[in-house]
Amino acid sequence: MKSYFPITILLLLLIVACQPIKDQGNLEITVLLPENVEQKTIDGRLLLIFAKNNETEPRFQINGGLNTQVIFGMNVENHVPGNKISFDNKALGFPIEQLSGLQEGDYYVQALLHVYETFQLSTGHTVKLPMDNGEGQQWNRSPGNLYSKPFKVSVGKNGIENFEVTLDQIIPEIKEPEDTEWIKHIKFKSEKLSAFWGRDIYLGAHILLPKNFDKHPEAKYPLMIFHGHFPSDFGGFRTTPPDKDLEPDYSDRFKVDGYNIIQQEEAYNFYKRWNEPDFPRFLIIEIQHPTPYYDDSYAVNSESQGPYGDAITHELIPYIEKEFRGMGEGWSRFLYGGSTGGWEALAVQVKYPEEYNGCFAACPDPIDFSSYCLTNIYEDKNAYFYESDFKTLEVPSHRDYLGQITSTVKQDNQLELVLGDKSRSGQQFDIWEATYSPQADDGYPQRIWDKQTGDINPEVANYWKENYDLRHILERDWDKLGEKLKGKIHIYCGDMDNYYLNNAVYSMESFLESTSDPYYDGEVDYGDKAEHCWNGDQENPNYISRLRYNSMYVPKIMKRIAVSAPPGADLTSWRYKE
Repeated sequence: MKSYFPITILLLLLIVACQPIKDQGNLEITVLLPENVEQKTIDGRLLLIFAKNNETEPRFQINGGLNTQVIFGMNVENHVPGNKISFDNKALGFPIEQLSGLQEGDYYVQALLHVYETFQLSTGHTVKLPMDNGEGQQWNRSPGNLYSKPFKVSVGKNGIENFEVTLDQIIPEIKEPEDTEWIKHIKFKSEKLSAFWGRDIYLGAHILLPKNFDKHPEAKYPLMIFHGHFPSDFGGFRTTPPDKDLEPDYSDRFKVDGYNIIQQEEAYNFYKRWNEPDFPRFLIIEIQHPTPYYDDSYAVNSESQGPYGDAITHELIPYIEKEFRGMGEGWSRFLYGGSTGGWEALAVQVKYPEEYNGCFAACPDPIDFSSYCLTNIYEDKNAYFYESDFKTLEVPSHRDYLGQITSTVKQDNQLELVLGDKSRSGQQFDIWEATYSPQADDGYPQRIWDKQTGDINPEVANYWKENYDLRHILERDWDKLGEKLKGKIHIYCGDMDNYYLNNAVYSMESFLESTSDPYYDGEVDYGDKAEHCWNGDQENPNYISRLRYNSMYVPKIMKRIAVSAPPGADLTSWRYKE
């Protein structure tokens, strides 16, 4: 009988040799806040980032896609500068959950503190949140945030060795754009928002003036409101041809060479169209309304963010119209935008039906929460996994036009939880919560689902339904809203939207087409194989049409004015040619 004892020993030795030795029980990475920080104590979210490359700083390499690098996060409360803070294996990470899970290799490391301020809300709550500082609520670019210079570390077979990081850098202030002949900028203190937040809150706007604005003091103008993410300046408008020495770049999103040149060419073409004799003379504005939760407020009132809808519609818009000779009447105001801006355009039209005369909503965020991307928040029990007795299948969150998946809802929410708890990540799912959810006892938004497990809260879902589910609101209140909205609703979406937003549009279309007394008399259209953010142009590719928002809806706006302007309305003073 042969003995297998030597072979058994050899196999055991091989197995042991192949296992990484990672006793990381004493793992500790310390972060030092220098004593020269102005605050006596400091609050915020401390982030530790590991990147496999140094093409850009690690803080600029975190995202929900396949090329993301690794990040860990923890809260900092009442921390005294000069003292150290420690990361250990309990720190939550993305896409690797624990520090001990880092693979062997070299990394570039960077730490950053996203600083929080304390707000005494009019609701009686005290909350700590990151105030926007002119960057549009971006944790990796927000002025005043502390960070470290990147440096290289190695992870060996026994894991990562302890090291120290010093936050000795500070993100500088952002210079505000200057006025030009064509574009003006305003900052407006909102009394409504200041009262809610317990401190001065300002709204901003970039205003594009019509041709020969100063030469026609008698003219009053219709207003076009371009909703969307935080604009640093008025985009897509330039008075000169593309730069001759501009080095062409490549758009990975659109697979197009020289996209930067195309953008400049389209911006210059818009300037030329804006000056054509027959082009209608409008005011166009882009609004800055960042909140401590996101780069914009979603332009509606909400329990956790305050009365942004009323502040924009009843304070900011009338102020702009007074300062720049707007008509100042509902029939002369029009809304448009894509993605977040698409939802805002439709939501504002629905919630203020007589204050605006038409919306053009492209690729809107979910407008029916039974199709909250791929989740039905009313019927599904869990947002992260499909229901199954035996299979574990995650719900996707992002695809390309061929259906290739690059992220899931669970992964996106894991990243958000690393960037900030209590809906403070500044990312997509958290801002939907901050906008749509009732306020919790601690002053922060109630969770629509458990951020770690994905289990949906039906009570919160019902609150969303009654207050922000636009399809439900329209169906529930059509007897009151129908006449006020007839001819005003226009919705556009690609049928392969990256975020599955077309599903909610299908549902909305079904309801709108079923309306009678009155029929909605608007438009819903789809782009074949079109991704986010298709906006209704059936002739040009998405990468071109997305650059033409400010002119593409003008013919439809003019038709709307022709059929809806009240008797005695000024239809001539703003139609000058020179």
